[in-house]
Amino acid sequence: MNRSGVSGSEISLIRLVLIEDDPFFRMGLAAHLQQFDDLRLLREVDSAVIALGAIREVIEAAETEPVVVLLSLDLLGSGESGLALCRQIRGAFPTLPMVLLSRRTEPAFLATAYQTGATGYCDKQRAIANLVPAIRQVAAGYPYWTEGMQAITNPVLRRPAPSNPIPPNQTALAVLRRNLRLSGVQQIDAAIAEIDAQLRYPQLSLLDELVLTGRRRELFAARWLLHRLLANPRETQIPYESVASSAERAAVTEPVASMGDRAMPPTSPPPTRPTATSPSAEGAMVRSAAPIEPVATAAMRSIQASLFDSTSSKLQARLYNLTDAPLEIDILRDDKKRELLYIILRRFETVLDELRFSQISSEAVETRRSEILHDLWQQSLIDFLGRYSTFPTQDGEVAVVDRLLNDGDRIQTAILEPIPFVVELVQHLVFQAPLTIDDAVFAPGSVEAMTRAEMILHHLMVQIANAVIQPLLNRFGNIELVKQTFFDKRLLSTREVERFRNNLSWRYRTEKYLTEPTAIFESRQNLYTLTEAGIARNSVYAPRNGELEKLTGIPLVVTLVLEGRDAIAPRVRAAVAFIGSGVVYVLTEVIGRGIGLVGRGVIKGIGNSLQDARFNRMNRDGGRWR
Repeated sequence: MNRSGVSGSEISLIRLVLIEDDPFFRMGLAAHLQQFDDLRLLREVDSAVIALGAIREVIEAAETEPVVVLLSLDLLGSGESGLALCRQIRGAFPTLPMVLLSRRTEPAFLATAYQTGATGYCDKQRAIANLVPAIRQVAAGYPYWTEGMQAITNPVLRRPAPSNPIPPNQTALAVLRRNLRLSGVQQIDAAIAEIDAQLRYPQLSLLDELVLTGRRRELFAARWLLHRLLANPRETQIPYESVASSAERAAVTEPVASMGDRAMPPTSPPPTRPTATSPSAEGAMVRSAAPIEPVATAAMRSIQASLFDSTSSKLQARLYNLTDAPLEIDILRDDKKRELLYIILRRFETVLDELRFSQISSEAVETRRSEILHDLWQQSLIDFLGRYSTFPTQDGEVAVVDRLLNDGDRIQTAILEPIPFVVELVQHLVFQAPLTIDDAVFAPGSVEAMTRAEMILHHLMVQIANAVIQPLLNRFGNIELVKQTFFDKRLLSTREVERFRNNLSWRYRTEKYLTEPTAIFESRQNLYTLTEAGIARNSVYAPRNGELEKLTGIPLVVTLVLEGRDAIAPRVRAAVAFIGSGVVYVLTEVIGRGIGLVGRGVIKGIGNSLQDARFNRMNRDGGRWR
């Protein structure tokens, strides 16, 4: 009997809960399960902490429909963590169908997995197509165990088996490829296990966590490439029915990760259940199954990893404000400023992953732009300050995060909404959309696209950081604990804090009434970027006609003044230049020449006078000598 007590012939929909911390595997498996109308993946859980709650929610919503849990035993690379969670689930839900997924094939480990009370088991390194029959079989009330589990589940077959047996009819080259693949996988798994052990260290710094997480992601990508390059075709292709034509066989798509093996037949055949697809249609679906990790998605993840690694390296440099405008984060100590920007970078990466897994369309990103920015700000604030942090005030202990989140609407309007190019950046990193730069389109991965994406990411991080600090500064800026914990030592006095607030207030007024209207009228966006010397501000071209039409009041007057100056100034300059040239002509050609003639006459008169005086003196002297 199945968990809901409904016979197999009455089952119309199977609800699934997937517990897996590998985002690549989750995404591929979710894409594969979408092809079947009788299977619905309701929850994807990446942590054992929230697994029981997620299962309980799905069971309560399912009512009489069956629920099957797909539990990965490789949570954080440790089979023990998955087995412990399996025991917890079995204790809370004794009759719940549960299929275990794992890459490990050691007999001792498989025996322990069998003893946890799971209903089925599939090997991740085998064909993914067999997972669907496994789900349907355990939902109908029958166990499902792969051939690798026969020696564990059947006492008659329990005998030592050679590790990694070589399949028959293998050439020397195939054996060499197989041995290289197995050796490489073992080394990569050992490295992943070592990193997972380091990630469990409670006092791990944020920077070390980011570095280790990036290395773990690279190792999983290397493991996938190893399977793709060295696996035999029969091991990497999805099995298809023998009646398929040669044309159909040529269309078979290789999965990146595979799982399952041929199922052991149950003692009695399971009851058949009507589904929305016929067997032939189901076979066609299996043959056209999408890969777990499409090449395009892997390429975009590589671009994203390069972008985030470059940004992380720039966070190691100075974070001094090189602009003439104060920023909210200027009041922070350097280590706190760097920590906050790291948190935002990590949270934005999580947002991108969630968008990929949610299968949201590219067009829907624009409609959910405000929600994405608000969630990024909220989660960054919680991570930076601590969800349950309290500050002492005159009214007693105050929950910091709850108080600051009350300013969400004001922060959304003043800081988050004006952040430019958010939709373009998300579509570029998630959906491989090209970036338009100065009316030219650049493909993902190009130098121009990478440079512009990095500038947009830097500006997003700086503005989200400003949005986190602004309510903290406004509400708790004079609390001594806040000053000693977060503020720069040069800005600890009340006078300096108030001066900093006034400078920020003046900056917002200047931007609202002068700087931003000017930028809108000049079709440009000012972006804060991270450089080796500090935080700089650059201007990029961006059409803003829509914003220009919405301007009212003083900002509109500013644009009209600029337009009037542009219209009048050239004519005034031309008139001044004409008048100036006329004055120059009069001074040089008329007055100058007149003055020159007068000067010549004066000089000539002086010369004649000197000559007469000399002649008279000679005559006078000559008379005396005679």
